[in-house]
Amino acid sequence: MTEAISHRGPDDSGTYRDERAVLGHRRLTIIDLDSGRQPLANEDETVWITFNGEIYNYRALRDELIARGHRFRTTTDTEVIVHLYEESGPACVERLRGMFAFAIWDRRAGRLFAARDRLGQKPFYYAEIGGRLLFASEIKGILAHEDVRVEVEDAAVDFYLSLRFVPPPLTLIRGVRKLPAGHVLTWENGSLDVRPYWRMTFEPEAGRSDQDWIDELADRVEEAVRATMVSDVPVGAFLSGGIDSSVVVACMANNADTPVQTFAVGSDDESFDETRYARRVSEVFGTQHREIFVQASDQIAGIPTLVRALDEPSDPIAACMFEVARFASRDVKVVLGGDGGDEIFAGFDRYSAFPWVDRYAALPAWFRRGVVHSLVGRLPESFAYKSWTQRVRWLDQVSEPGSPGRRYARMTSFFRFGPGEREWLYGRRLGEVGRNSDAEAAIAEPFERLGGLDTLHRMLSVDSVTRLPEHTLMLTDRLGMASGLETRAPLLDHELAEFCARMPAGLKIKRGRTKHAMREASRRWLPDDIVSRPKQGFMFPVASWLSGDRLLDLRDQLLRGPLVSGDWIRAPAIERLISEHEHRRTDHHVRIWMLLNLDTWLRIYVEGSSESAVAANMQPSEGRG
Repeated sequence: MTEAISHRGPDDSGTYRDERAVLGHRRLTIIDLDSGRQPLANEDETVWITFNGEIYNYRALRDELIARGHRFRTTTDTEVIVHLYEESGPACVERLRGMFAFAIWDRRAGRLFAARDRLGQKPFYYAEIGGRLLFASEIKGILAHEDVRVEVEDAAVDFYLSLRFVPPPLTLIRGVRKLPAGHVLTWENGSLDVRPYWRMTFEPEAGRSDQDWIDELADRVEEAVRATMVSDVPVGAFLSGGIDSSVVVACMANNADTPVQTFAVGSDDESFDETRYARRVSEVFGTQHREIFVQASDQIAGIPTLVRALDEPSDPIAACMFEVARFASRDVKVVLGGDGGDEIFAGFDRYSAFPWVDRYAALPAWFRRGVVHSLVGRLPESFAYKSWTQRVRWLDQVSEPGSPGRRYARMTSFFRFGPGEREWLYGRRLGEVGRNSDAEAAIAEPFERLGGLDTLHRMLSVDSVTRLPEHTLMLTDRLGMASGLETRAPLLDHELAEFCARMPAGLKIKRGRTKHAMREASRRWLPDDIVSRPKQGFMFPVASWLSGDRLLDLRDQLLRGPLVSGDWIRAPAIERLISEHEHRRTDHHVRIWMLLNLDTWLRIYVEGSSESAVAANMQPSEGRG
């Protein structure tokens, strides 16, 4: 099991065994390089831990515990958790500031206690089999156990195709579960208990000036970045040139003794390429900047590698993250990034667009359905980033009748397969699941339960417990660790997040301007051309890549693959998607990519094909007329 996740800790390994428990660990050496081996125990070896992550306030906690009589054998953050557990039991998790997933075996109590950090930066998977509990940082660690069998969880496939993520506790493999962010797990006498210990609450405060909020936000961001830089090895940064990553780099430069190493990935399509902005920020802060540019053929043939790294299918954003992480890992072991900035500071376009959708939905149905909808169906796609055609299609689709929660669910899943698409897409195996499930409810229900909050904070709250931990942070962790790279998100420091949750909605979005408070705070460090630039997502021009003979080859692969032969997806639906994309009637690149990922996952995890064999099928064919 530890060998299966050796990429997460290529520097060292260790195991602990007694009559009731076995713990394993793979180590990436970042703090206390010489004496921080795990699993690690307390003084009398009655409490053992295996831990993944970083505790940023460990030095202060260590001093406090020493003052209370605890004896330390290392200078690691890991040992701090052990002694804190001795002091406070399961409540120890409430004192930790950082990103973490850990399991503590308490020999005296016969109890295993495990926890995942508040916002879900680190993963924890588990399975109950034959009266035992198995757990690991990645699903492949659990699958390495001889008693685990792969059976597909059909409902999870429906969630993936509908939302592009699988809500906890489900995974694509029946019986394998994931611990939700901000939750703890206890296993004692064969009984499993999972419960929350933290949730971000939005209670906006009044009575402060806008400038007071902005000044404190800037102070807190800088402090969070400084805290997150703790390491005994060099720390680099991902740099896109957007607000969030640029602020992180600026704060790092202000708190570093040597130039910060920064890393960016670009493409040859100018509407998707941000490297010119990254270079601008690098010049301002004197970083050691490196860039890599990607090719379409490498990314498509690399889908099996992505799927194997993730243990699940994903969307095109995964390719972007994988490339920049692999690139950075050549020079550093730790990087900071801007993950979470959009969810904490309100940066997504849909946050400011919600009122406009309401206004459009209030127009007469004859105009929306009879005029606009029919016009949308005839608009050609340009495949440009956030094209005008995409925006009109988005507005037309998400404004369909429904509750505010249902409308928000449609906003977040526009490029995936909604109820309308699933009707003609799903084959026999998924058809029954689709008829009896309600994937949209994973977004809509938590949204509706927050009826006392304003609309913006309902959106932010839902995103913080759904898309953020189970898509964005899942990709960041898994694809970084696939290259032995630890990725940290200072903007997801829980103290900073709690502060932002108290900030009034009108300061986060002002006159339709997203991320208003953060933009104003960033003026402390950034030049105006970076502060004022429009938001651009981290994406490659996949829509243009999926064209010509390459697209037709991928169509043939899908038609011959397990998606169709297993009656998951209908063959005519694949023909339809490919044809509409090929003739630019609709931009289906995300949907096609997701199906390619799911097809690949079934081949590798269910059929047992090798990555190389599946990749060979994705190479362009020769001689297609």
